[in-house]
Amino acid sequence: MSIPFQSFSISGLLTLDMHSLNNEGAEGNHLQTRMVHILDGEGEPTVVNAVSGDMLKHIQAEHLHGLAVDKDLALCEGCKTLSSNRINADHEFIESLGSKAPTADVLRKLLNHCAMDDLEGVLITANKNSAPRKSTVEFGWLIGLPEVTRTETYFHVKFDKDRKEGSGDDSGANLGQNIFYRPASSGKYALVMNAELNRVGFNDFTREYEISETERQERVQALLESVMLTFIKPLGAHRSTQFPHILNFEGVVAVSGSTVPAPTISPLNAKYQAEIEGVSNNLNRLYPNTIQTHVFHSQSEFTKIMADLIEQVR
Repeated sequence: MSIPFQSFSISGLLTLDMHSLNNEGAEGNHLQTRMVHILDGEGEPTVVNAVSGDMLKHIQAEHLHGLAVDKDLALCEGCKTLSSNRINADHEFIESLGSKAPTADVLRKLLNHCAMDDLEGVLITANKNSAPRKSTVEFGWLIGLPEVTRTETYFHVKFDKDRKEGSGDDSGANLGQNIFYRPASSGKYALVMNAELNRVGFNDFTREYEISETERQERVQALLESVMLTFIKPLGAHRSTQFPHILNFEGVVAVSGSTVPAPTISPLNAKYQAEIEGVSNNLNRLYPNTIQTHVFHSQSEFTKIMADLIEQVR
């Protein structure tokens, strides 16, 4: 079997210091970070700093774009420029579909035309079409552990050597001296993500693979590599002055060799590693040798596990 895994998951704790990867917006000169209401490991409601799954998927997609270009994978005109509109920005492809085209036909053409739209998903609605391509990779929110995650706001100044003529500028232009307040958060963040490797190149409507086995291998490898790079270099907001300090990454990688899903348990549960091992053992009683789990305690152990898995996709 050239692609030995049908699904893949990570449940982990990422330790980040002094980051501002994801923010809600600004009130005046105060930038506000994302805070979310959750239930903690004891089932009690609390408020904590978080990074959205949209941000994590954006980071993964940006790494995937670089890999796709390096590996010369098929890309639509939109994905070549990393347009958020993806294949919808490829006007020649959209016009070639015609109006009210059968969804199965649209997906067949899409899967052959662009690796990123295959892996990341997209919705085509132009020319009265309605063709959804569901993403093969899914990210939950990165949620701080309430007991060890903190956010503070810090005072900053954009210094103007001619400030004697006045502070700031009423025109809206970025002129004059400005003061502003920016948040920074530090803590341990719980992560869950999942990838449906068996759906790479798969037409959900015809239930058939639309690309060659070699193309599927290349796309699965690129997908796994992009997930690995996401936790080596997070590409979120304010990195020019608040590049995150990554202290550690620990958790469990689970892979499944059948349609039985690779399990995930949120690290908001302090016993998540034991729970994943228990679930995997029970699933393997019913479906022998289906689930493999790999525990890691550092980034180097995580990257070794990922490199080993990627090398198995031959």
